[in-house]
Amino acid sequence: MASATTITSFPSLEKALKHFFGYDGFRHYQRDIIEHVLKNRDVLVIMPTGGGKSLCYQLPALLRVGVTIVVSPLIALMQDQVNSLKDNGIAATFINSSLTFNEVRDREQALLKGEIKLLYLAPERLMSPSFWPLLEQLQQTIGISAFAIDEAHCVSEWGHDFRPEYRQLFQLKQQLPQIPTMALTATATERVRQDIVQQLRLNDPQIFVSGFNRQNLYYEVKPKTKQSYDHLLKLVKQQPGAGIIYCLSRKRVNEISFRLKQDGISALPYHAGLSAQERQENQEQFIRDDVRIIVATIAFGMGINKPDVRFVIHYDLPRTIESYYQESGRAGRDGDPANCTVFFSYADVATVDYLINQKPDEQEQRIARQQLRHVINYTESAICRRKIQLSYFGESFAGNCQNCDNCLNPVPLEDWTIEAQKFLSCVARCQERFGMNHIIDVLRGSRKKRLVELGHDQLSTYGIGQDHSVDEWRQLCRSLLHQELLAETTDGYSVLKLNAGSWQVLKKQIPVNIHIFKRAEAPKATKASNEVQLNADEILLLEQLRRLRKRLADEQSVPPYVVFADASLRQMAQQRPITTTAFAAISGVGKRKLEQYGQIFTNEIQHFCQSHNLTPNNIVSVPTATPQQSAQELTSTYITTHTLHKQGLSPSEIALERGLRLGTIIEHLCQLIEMGQDIDLNSTVSPERQVPIFEAIEKVGSHSLRNIRDELGETFDYNEIRLVRAVWERQNLA
Repeated sequence: MASATTITSFPSLEKALKHFFGYDGFRHYQRDIIEHVLKNRDVLVIMPTGGGKSLCYQLPALLRVGVTIVVSPLIALMQDQVNSLKDNGIAATFINSSLTFNEVRDREQALLKGEIKLLYLAPERLMSPSFWPLLEQLQQTIGISAFAIDEAHCVSEWGHDFRPEYRQLFQLKQQLPQIPTMALTATATERVRQDIVQQLRLNDPQIFVSGFNRQNLYYEVKPKTKQSYDHLLKLVKQQPGAGIIYCLSRKRVNEISFRLKQDGISALPYHAGLSAQERQENQEQFIRDDVRIIVATIAFGMGINKPDVRFVIHYDLPRTIESYYQESGRAGRDGDPANCTVFFSYADVATVDYLINQKPDEQEQRIARQQLRHVINYTESAICRRKIQLSYFGESFAGNCQNCDNCLNPVPLEDWTIEAQKFLSCVARCQERFGMNHIIDVLRGSRKKRLVELGHDQLSTYGIGQDHSVDEWRQLCRSLLHQELLAETTDGYSVLKLNAGSWQVLKKQIPVNIHIFKRAEAPKATKASNEVQLNADEILLLEQLRRLRKRLADEQSVPPYVVFADASLRQMAQQRPITTTAFAAISGVGKRKLEQYGQIFTNEIQHFCQSHNLTPNNIVSVPTATPQQSAQELTSTYITTHTLHKQGLSPSEIALERGLRLGTIIEHLCQLIEMGQDIDLNSTVSPERQVPIFEAIEKVGSHSLRNIRDELGETFDYNEIRLVRAVWERQNLA
C-alpha cells in the first residue's frame, strides 16, 4: 500500500481526480467542497444519492498527510466502499466486528506505519474507550487529517433513521477540536441540518446543499387493488435490470419473493427475521448480479451501494417522504434512467397508523402522523410528484418535470376560485386553530359531537360545501398548500394558517386553478427504455463486456460495478477503444484500472471488432491553438457532440439526441472550447448574459464557480457560467 508520505502532488484537482478515480471533471459542488476541506474547514454536505458525496472526502484524504477516519453506520456499506477504493489502487481499510483479533491487529499496525489513507469505522467502535488509545497514537504519529461522518442524518431525532450511538460523536470535537469534520447525507430538512450542526458541534461550517432533484428518476403512483400482484409482476417483467421491492412486513416480503420465484423471477427476501448470515448472503447475491430482485423491509437500506438498480417499487406505503426519497433513491445512482413506483391503498394507511399507535410517546405519534399525511398527500395529488418531494426539503421547483406520471398524463385544470374562497373563509372563521379534516367537516355540514360542542355548526361557512366530496375538498386543500396560498404548522398538529396568498384569493386578486381527478385506475404513462439508445453492434458488444466484467468480478469476489460502472462499459461499446491510450480516455478509467483491466478489455473489444468486421474508433489527435501544447486528444464522443453543435442543436437537444446528461454535454463543450475548437458561445449563452459573467470572472477570478455564481446571483445557471468561463480561460491562457 502507498505510504502517506509518497502521495504524489498534482498540478490541479482535476489531474488528481483523473489519476485516482478516472473521471475527467467534478460534479456540482464537489470541487468547492474539496477546496474547503483542504483548507481544514468544517463542512456539512447535503447531496442526493448518486451525487458523489464519497468523493468529497476520499480525494482530499489522498492529497493530505495522515489518515481520514470515516464514520459509517453499517458493515456492508463500509466493506463495499473499501472494495471500490482498493480496486482503484487506494489504500483503504475498515475495522469492525466481522474481523478476527489478528486481522484487527494487522490493520492497526498498517495504520501506524502510515500505509492507510482512509479508515472506515462504526460510531460505536470509534467512541469506544478501548479504541481511543489507538486514535491518540495515530494523531501523534502519522496524523489524522479529517473525520468524515457519513449518513449524518442518523444524528438527528428529526431524521428518518435516527441512531442514538451517533449522538456520542460530539466528543470528537471536545477531544480533538483541531481536526476538521465533514458531515454528509443525502436527505436533511432544514430542521435536521440545524440538528446535525448542533449535535456534532461543527465549527462555523460551510453548508453545501446541491439540490434534491434526481432528474433521472421517473416517479409514479399506482392504485393498489386485488390484482396488484399481477401489476407488480408485469412491472418487473417490463423493466430491465436489477430492482428492489419494499414491503412493510416480513410476512409480505416472504410472500412476494416466493410468488416472484414461482413466476420465474430470480428474487430473494431480506428482513430482520432472517439470520445475519442469510441476510448477508442474499444481499451479496443481489449486489453481484447473481439474483435480479431483492424484496425487503426498510431494514434493507443504507447498506446497499449498488449503482445500477433500475427500479424501486414500494408495494406497501412508505412511512415518510424523507424515507421514501432515501429508499427510492437507491435507484439510478449511476445517473442512468430508473423508475420509482408506489402502490397506494387506504388499507396500508390503516397499517401505518396502527404502527404509529405503538409508539409510547404522544409527541412522536403526532410527528409520525403528520409525516404520514405528507405521504398520503404525495400519493393522492395530481400535481408534479417531484415538486411535492422537493418542497418537503425546502427546495423550490416550478413543476412540470415531464418525468412523473402526473406530468406525462396531466389531469385538466379547473377553476376552483369560489371553492377556495369558501375553504379559506372557513379556516378564518375557525380562528386558524384546526386542521384540514375539521375544516372539511364544517364545510360539509357534519354533525360530529366535537364540532357541535365548539359551536362551529353556527358558523356562516357551515354546510356551504356539501356539493363537493370529502376527496375533492382534500385535493383543493393540498393544492392550496402546494401553491403557497395556505400554510400549515410543522409541530405535529398540522394546523392550517392563512398567509399573504390566502388573502389575495379572498380579495379576488388572484384565481385558483387546480387539478381534480376522480379516484380510478391511473392512465398508463409511457416511458422510454431505461437503456441509452445504442445500435445493434453496440448492444452486442455491451453484453459481451458485461459478461467479461462479471467474470472478473467473481474472480475477485467483488460486485461487478467495482470493476466498471455501466456508463463506462457503454462508452467502451460506443467508442470501441483497442489501445491503452484510447482506453485511458474512457470515463472511470484511472491509472490503477488502466493497469489492471486495460489490456483485458481492449483485447476483448479488438476480438469483437474483428469477428463482426467493425472498425475500432480510436482517439484522433487534432492540433490546438495553444502554443504550449503540440496536440490534444479528442475522442469520438467529443467529435459527435461537436458535430451536433455545428448542426445548430442546443446543449439540451444534443443531450436528448445522444441519451446523455446535460452536464456531460456542457463538459464536452467546455473541453472543446479549451482545445481551440470552433464553438459558438452566442448560440449557447445569450450575449447580454455573457457580459455580466465575464465581469464577475474578472472580479472574483475563474477558480471557483460558486464564487462567480455568488457574485452574479441565483438567476444565473452554473452551465452558462461554465461555458463562459471556458472561453475566458481560453482567451487568457492563449
